[in-house]
Amino acid sequence: MRNTIHNPLNAVRNLGILAHVDAGKTTVTERFLYATGTTHKRGEVHDGTTVTDFDPQERDRGITIFAAAVSCDWDGHRINLIDTPGHVDFADEVERSLRVLDGAIAVFDAVAGVEPQSESVWRQADRHGVPRIAFVNKLDRSGADLDSAVESIRERLHPAPLVVQLPIGAEDGFTGVVDLLRMRALVWADGSDTAEEGPVPDALRDEAERRRRRLEEAVAELHPVALDEFCAESTLSADTLTSALRDLTRAGEGVVVLCGSAYRNRGIEPLLDAVVAYLPSPLDVPAVRGTHDGTDEERAADAGEPLSALAFKVSATATGRLTYLRLYSGTIRKGDTVLDAGTRRTERIGRILRVQADRHAELDRAVAGDIVAVIGLKSARAGTTLCAPAAPLLLEPPSVADPVVSVAVEARRSTDTDRLATALARLVEEDPSLVARTDPETGQTVLSGMGELHLEVAVEKIRQTYGLEVAVGRPRVAYRETVVRGVSGLVFRHVKQDGGAGQFAHVVLDVEPLEEADGDGGATGFAFRSTVVGGRVPQEYVRAVEAGCRDALVEGPLGGHPVTGVSVTLTDGATHSKDSSEMAFRTAGRLALREAMRGSAMALLEPVADVTVTVPADAVGGVLGDLAARRGRVTDSVARGGSVVITATVPLAELFGYATRLRSRTQGRGTFTTRPAGYAPAPSAVTSDR
Repeated sequence: MRNTIHNPLNAVRNLGILAHVDAGKTTVTERFLYATGTTHKRGEVHDGTTVTDFDPQERDRGITIFAAAVSCDWDGHRINLIDTPGHVDFADEVERSLRVLDGAIAVFDAVAGVEPQSESVWRQADRHGVPRIAFVNKLDRSGADLDSAVESIRERLHPAPLVVQLPIGAEDGFTGVVDLLRMRALVWADGSDTAEEGPVPDALRDEAERRRRRLEEAVAELHPVALDEFCAESTLSADTLTSALRDLTRAGEGVVVLCGSAYRNRGIEPLLDAVVAYLPSPLDVPAVRGTHDGTDEERAADAGEPLSALAFKVSATATGRLTYLRLYSGTIRKGDTVLDAGTRRTERIGRILRVQADRHAELDRAVAGDIVAVIGLKSARAGTTLCAPAAPLLLEPPSVADPVVSVAVEARRSTDTDRLATALARLVEEDPSLVARTDPETGQTVLSGMGELHLEVAVEKIRQTYGLEVAVGRPRVAYRETVVRGVSGLVFRHVKQDGGAGQFAHVVLDVEPLEEADGDGGATGFAFRSTVVGGRVPQEYVRAVEAGCRDALVEGPLGGHPVTGVSVTLTDGATHSKDSSEMAFRTAGRLALREAMRGSAMALLEPVADVTVTVPADAVGGVLGDLAARRGRVTDSVARGGSVVITATVPLAELFGYATRLRSRTQGRGTFTTRPAGYAPAPSAVTSDR
């Protein structure tokens, strides 16, 4: 290992660690810090001594809740690493992190293989085009099997897994790996932190040669240069394999698979070498794209270019308000003035910090490719673009998922009401997936988030950080409404005359169910088109009608829930030479669609989740009965090593308190995970309750 201070861009790696909860992401991060000499003692999740899980709630619960950034040096390369949460309730933290990363390590449990949240974060990385390598962890566990884990990667994630290591020993006897590229053995003796390199053991030589051949054939099928060499030489050199694996990883055509046991510190150094060898630097990814005055522009990853940076996380600490930035181009220095491209307001950089989780080292400057935190920004939020005032550029912000669960919160003491409002405002500022609002009917303050645990963590943070006693109401889910049978030819005239210029708009709408709706209440849950001919409704008024229809979708006729899955067609209309305006047609669109929905057959949709329950075989009957009582629909049941893994789709409203019920039915031996699965029609009993 060779450490260096000055890192050119091609020696920088910005990566994240992704996985299902409890697959070992945080332990891998801790071993990285230890192996690179950044820390001098191995942090353990179960002891609450990790660097990245520094929040009291993370240490109490033993899970990662908040994405934490750390930096280390390995073999002359600077590695900026983000340890992301694995629990589904905190998927938005993963989304914001992936938006600014160049590569990732996906960690899989060698016993469980691809788990539900593993698949979810993999799909998130697919959407962002983030190259990945895979690390099959916990090979020292009973029942660990590298081949079955790799097969689950092939079947469920669909990349070409390119396995570059062969384990030496199994379960408790796992002591090292065979490097199939160099055909050398790496063995970690008990108590040793470094591997001893030697020849491949005789007992594994034939198997190692078979697997090396299989790797060469898989690479040759995918990489034309490797194919030419393979056809000519009937084999591939280590250098050709390395180069081809790098190309395939960065193109997303294959995923390099390594293995080890992070807890026992076995396989970490080869994983660090793979990060350097295969994952891209900021120079290897496409130039960042943004807009300025409606025109697309690119900025190269170059310290000499004008500044463009994206804020992806905001947190309040004892040292001030920290804003985490990924710099895509340019340079920032302490005291610089930067432009918020969204609000067009300028901000001043007070201090620049290199972040080590909850510890910071001050920097004089940061350059393209860096991930740093800054102090001094007053209004920047997650998703804010910061750029040079003389060269504005607006970058696409990370997407924010709609919340699905809500609770009412109020201060136990009336004198703390204002303090609670301040605390909620800061929570929402730090976590955009939280929404705080006042219910217009009850006057209650409602906090909405991505799940029961998400809201539990938020409320506990109010209690711990702000010292407030808070009363919390029963969780409620976020329902949606949709059109089952629409109306055609609805005529609506908006006429208003009260002195001076009046308002006139005449529209005719067809409303029908949207066949291709994604069912999740997102932006694709609404479609609008115009078939008006002859210029009877000018184009600017057509856009105003669409905007008015979107306004109407905020509240549906059944219970005031957002409406999704609707297709609206503007078929005709009329204007007035003086009284027609965009405002008049927007109002007409809103009121016309509201009237159309009142005349349509509407249905209530409720959020559902895919639930994976792992239970002892002797408890299966009781668990299946309980799932049926919760309106669950079982989709699969697989026996695995003395346990049974049950997969079901269950309404989210029925999952509140399920953890306690499952523990009682299985004497504490059952576990479950959930993953959002969109929306499904609610039964009439639920509709009538609303």
